[in-house]
Parts: sequence; structure tokens; C-alpha cells
Amino acid sequence: MRNYKIYLIRNGLTTGTIEGRYIGHTDESLCEEGRKQIVELSTTGYFPEVEAVFSSPLKRCTETAKLIYPDKNPIILDDLKECNFGEFESMTADELSDNEDFKEWLKGGSDAAPPFGESNGEFSTRICNAFIKIVEGLLKTGTRETAIITHGGIIMSWLAAFGLPEAPITDWRTPSGCGYMLSLNASIWSRLRKIEVIDEIPFTIREEAEDNWFSDRSEFIWQDYNTEDE
Repeated sequence: MRNYKIYLIRNGLTTGTIEGRYIGHTDESLCEEGRKQIVELSTTGYFPEVEAVFSSPLKRCTETAKLIYPDKNPIILDDLKECNFGEFESMTADELSDNEDFKEWLKGGSDAAPPFGESNGEFSTRICNAFIKIVEGLLKTGTRETAIITHGGIIMSWLAAFGLPEAPITDWRTPSGCGYMLSLNASIWSRLRKIEVIDEIPFTIREEAEDNWFSDRSEFIWQDYNTEDE
């Protein structure tokens, strides 16, 4: 049985994030606090070494990728962009509280969309297809350790769609600069389109010594689903 590790990492803080604004396609850079945050996370803990890095094209993600993996040239994918919030872009929930389109959008219906923006269904289809393409590419090339630097909304949506344990999207909220370690079993993915969430990242130094434990645990969990070793 061959397992792969994928690390989902949310971009660092921006001014819009701190102010509670809907920042989707707006190309904000990391703010100074965001840069310091990523450096501190990398210093007090550690992000795993990887063979490949994928990133959203937006500056807040490419800058985060360079801070965490300075020796890697990220593979840029347009479909890793955050949702297009249309007329809601750069506004806060308080500013939109009386907006009927906003109220309808928050209900989560597939067809609901910000004016001139991306519907919930369009967003989900775009990013889930992107994740499937990345996973299939990793399996085809045998790339065992990969980081994906993207946005909080995308990470939440991916884990709600593909993650084990299964949990609602709100359970997968991710702090800026942090993320999750996933264990991908090729056989289970091909049959169930599911991937196990093993741990949160960045790791502490103590957790480095437990890396073998994570691998053993992953193999133990998957044996209930997998009947044939690869």
C-alpha cells in the first residue's frame, strides 16, 4: 500500500483579512504582520520538506509559498484562486448585513451568488476539479510529498468534500499560515475519492519524532477500507 502526503496551507494574513473583509480575487500582498507570522510559525515549529509546491497565483499565496519554501518554484494554478465575491469584494459582513443578495448567498444554495460574482456551485466545481487534477497528477508522477498554498475557503471546501473524518465545512476553518497534513492512499482515492486528514501543521519540534507514528496510524486506519495492497 503506497501513501502520499499532501500539506494544505492557508496564506498568511493580509490587511483585508485583519479587517474582516471578503477578499477573493483582489490581489493583496501579505501585510507586515502576516510576513512576521509566517516567519514565526516557521521558526517555532516547522513545515515539512516537500518535492513540489502548488500555489494560487494571488500574491498572498505566492509570497507565503516563498517564505515557507524559499528554494522551491511553486507551480501556479489559476483554479486555486479564492472565490470571486463580485460586488461583495472588499466589504465586511456588517456592511452587507441589509443586502438581500448577501443574505441569500449565506444560506449556501448552489445557485446563490454575489452580483457579478461566482455562485457557490461554480466555486465548488472549479476548486474540486482542481484538487482532483492535482491528486491524479501526483499519483501519475509518483510525487510523494506535496504542499498546496491556497486560501481558507478552498481548504474548507476541499476537506468538506474529500476529507476523512467527514465533517461539515465550518469544522475545517484554518488559521492564516496554518493547515493540515493529508495522507493519500491511491487505492482508496480511486474508489472513494476520499483522503485522510492526519494532523495540523506547522508541526512542533516534538512532532518530528512522531512522524513514523503518523505513517503507522495512517496504514492502520486505511486497512478497514483497503482489501488489496498496491
